[in-house]
Amino acid sequence: MTQYKQICFRCKKNYVLVNRSNEKFVSCYDCQKEELNKPIKDVEMKKLFDIPEEFYKTNAFLRNIKVAYLRFGKLSEKQVDAFKRTVEKMKEVVE
Repeated sequence: MTQYKQICFRCKKNYVLVNRSNEKFVSCYDCQKEELNKPIKDVEMKKLFDIPEEFYKTNAFLRNIKVAYLRFGKLSEKQVDAFKRTVEKMKEVVE
């Protein structure tokens, strides 16, 4: 898979690592930080999203899933499964 860096759509300062060419409006971690730090009331989802901050910094997919949950209040089973698989892959790489 081809990866390249693209400038952040919001701040126009930071670069974001992009995996797919069809991502037009990419945002860096600094721009999404306010959205990500909103409180989560559901205990199960709070446990799901309790991962190291470094994972959110390096993976835009994880940030987008969390923002989608905070915006809409729920996730589909496929989204939860994809989130868990991605976190497991990242943990394997770190170890």
